[in-house]
Amino acid sequence: MGKYFGTDGFRGNANVDLTAFHAFKIGLFLGWYYAKDPKMKRPADYKCRVAVGKDTRLSSYMFEDALASGLAAAGADAYLLHVTSTPSVAYVTRTEHFDCGIMISASHNPFHDNGIKLINENGEKMPDDVIEDVEKYLDGCYKPEGFEGDAWEVPLATGAAIGKVVDHAAGRNRYVGYLISLATCSYKDKRIGLDCSNGSTWQIARSVFDALGARTYVINDRPDGTNINMGCGSTHIEGLQKFVVENRLDCGFAFDGDADRCLAVDENGEVVNGDEIMYICARYMKAKGSLGDTKVVTTVMSNFGLYKALDELGIGYEQTAVGDKYVYENMVENDHLLGGEQSGHIVFRKYATTGDGMITAIKVMQCMLEQKTSLSELRKGVSMYPQVLKNVEVKDKDETLNAPLVKKSVEDETARLGKTGRVLLRKSGTEPVLRVMAEAATHEDAEKSVDNMIEAMRASGMLIRVR
Repeated sequence: MGKYFGTDGFRGNANVDLTAFHAFKIGLFLGWYYAKDPKMKRPADYKCRVAVGKDTRLSSYMFEDALASGLAAAGADAYLLHVTSTPSVAYVTRTEHFDCGIMISASHNPFHDNGIKLINENGEKMPDDVIEDVEKYLDGCYKPEGFEGDAWEVPLATGAAIGKVVDHAAGRNRYVGYLISLATCSYKDKRIGLDCSNGSTWQIARSVFDALGARTYVINDRPDGTNINMGCGSTHIEGLQKFVVENRLDCGFAFDGDADRCLAVDENGEVVNGDEIMYICARYMKAKGSLGDTKVVTTVMSNFGLYKALDELGIGYEQTAVGDKYVYENMVENDHLLGGEQSGHIVFRKYATTGDGMITAIKVMQCMLEQKTSLSELRKGVSMYPQVLKNVEVKDKDETLNAPLVKKSVEDETARLGKTGRVLLRKSGTEPVLRVMAEAATHEDAEKSVDNMIEAMRASGMLIRVR
């Protein structure tokens, strides 16, 4: 990860950590880079085209204007998809041959945060080398090949070379049509609840499920700029649980702010998390013969219960670092078809290049309808182990992980749990924090392991506080 960009874009408090000036400079640089940087080897008259989407945050409109101004000032054309989802920007960028895509969103964060996610021409997260060039420009130290001066700035376009800002809502509409085309069955007479998190799906989700024939019940589809993710969506799914039970729905789906995540709720109001969704879809794909010899790609945070259930099905799996970026990279490298995270980032690589909450919901519905059974029945084959996770602020992350008492505690807890659980210490990528996690047959056992490891940190003199 760089100075500004993490695994999921440039994110921070709007106009504090991430400002409109940052957005303008990012747009300015990318508009020049894809047309004029010598590395691109473009014709002299090449016109860069960039797709831009945003979520419903108050600051997203400011950042949209700043990015579009920067792009146009560099001579590029900015195509505005308006309020839409991150996966829709990836889809439009890939299928309509844009040079790159930009999504303005801080995903599941509160409204006062925002972010800029960069997407390459293939609809994938931007390669690290391009991110490094963007960061160098933000810090005033980027120099194109052949430039020999001390300081370089993007030359501003003039006259007819100035770029355009184009309304491209049609691109978002084509994405909606694509989603509808993925469904294999009618949803007629199915009562489905949708929690749009007052975010990117507030217009998209209902239109897709209505078009497929569902009796659609929607909550949190009234964004006001400040209520995105506020007590709703995939990070606050208890509202959808209650809603499904009270309205006697067949199931429900909750999205996050930019709709790259989806969690489900069964007809009994029980949460079906990302690990359970991967199990349901992997089992279905294996039965249909569409999984082949490929493996399910998970992160190190996936539940022990998922692995046991996959073992029983004879389905292999791999683990990556936390982040759907790493899941997708593994899938591409090894030609796997299904992967994701417990949080609901699920990648169906045949259909998308990123986690897509809407596609996840459509695929879960396919499993239910084609097997003519309920969501609660589909999840019965997997039992999630109780999991305890605590965030611990420490003086130094690496020094703490290498402290003899901490290492011994990890070994002791691993031995104590044996084949009935596991422990994991993981560094946060952005904070002086360690994630201390344990899974066990009981919640009490898992909490005991976590507390024992934290006590070892305290005894080593590294603990500041448990958050």
